[in-house]
Amino acid sequence: MRILIAPDKFKGSLTAAEAADAMAEGALSVYPDAEIVRVPVADGGEGTLEAAVAAGFEERIRAVTGPLIKPVGAAWALRGTTAVIETAQASGLAALGSEPDPETAGRAHSYGAGQLIAAALDAGATEIVLGLGGSAMTDGGSGALRALGLRPLDAAGNVVPLGGAALAEVASLDASALDPRLAAATLRIAVDVRNPLVGPDGAAHVFGPQKGADPDTVAALDAGLRTWAKLLAEATGRDVDVPGAGAAGGFPAAFLAFTAARLESGFDLVAELVGIDARLAEADLVITGEGSLDGQSLTGKAPIALADRARDRGIPVIAVAGRILAEPEQLAEHGIEAAGALVDLAPTPAEAIAHAAQYVRRAVAELLAGA
Repeated sequence: MRILIAPDKFKGSLTAAEAADAMAEGALSVYPDAEIVRVPVADGGEGTLEAAVAAGFEERIRAVTGPLIKPVGAAWALRGTTAVIETAQASGLAALGSEPDPETAGRAHSYGAGQLIAAALDAGATEIVLGLGGSAMTDGGSGALRALGLRPLDAAGNVVPLGGAALAEVASLDASALDPRLAAATLRIAVDVRNPLVGPDGAAHVFGPQKGADPDTVAALDAGLRTWAKLLAEATGRDVDVPGAGAAGGFPAAFLAFTAARLESGFDLVAELVGIDARLAEADLVITGEGSLDGQSLTGKAPIALADRARDRGIPVIAVAGRILAEPEQLAEHGIEAAGALVDLAPTPAEAIAHAAQYVRRAVAELLAGA
């Protein structure tokens, strides 16, 4: 039996690779002669870099400016002329160094993510995959493009401060020093949301509170993004207030304006990077999972998107998650024949999180033994 084990991360307890190892141990306890293939996956957000490295990309580390100026060490990956970058590595909430609040929500920026793009270009990358998720900023990608040569100016001709709150001060854009290599590069932005840049469904209103923004800060950030979108359109003739542009604090907006960047389904992009279709072609069974299988998962998160591909090939799928809020009938529609939750095995949710690998092993073993 050939078993493809391809989970996403169990956020707060296991990386995707750690979850895959635990699942493999559980599967081998029931089928000791099985051929196991581990392929950690992601949906284009956090975990995308890990999936790429597991698939053979070379991890590199670069010191960059963090979301609040303080330097941070950020990882990215390269294989041939294709680079994989997670904006959260340089500009994520985890790099703030403190709990987010209204002040950090206004000041946070994406400059470090732009430095990673520059590092990839310096290394000869001509295709750059950008994974979004876990970002601290709501700056419309302005910081990242500043790291690549763009100068946002106020009415007096001075460069405005970094951060989303300062976007309302921008009166003009000087793109004369923008890195010319961007014009020849292919930028593929992994997006798993459909939120526009501005408005009640936009970056500031929907995601700002997660980044510490209070109502006044949300309103200020949205106003800044409106100014930013207007200036981008004036400078390039491109409307950037499109579905998906609100991801990661509006990060795609700047690149949709000044480059030939395109927005793509996060899981589809990761699936291509890790060669998931070739792995499915050789599999008799798929085991997948993530921290929570819920309504959001059913909109196309990695485990469900993977299950859909397996279902279309007639390959059975079992899933393990920290908790399962989706109904069995809903999972069955996506080809998941059996599923187990860690919270149903552990005495408490805290125990399930603290010893997640142990319960993942047990859940997989019990599902396979009962199949």
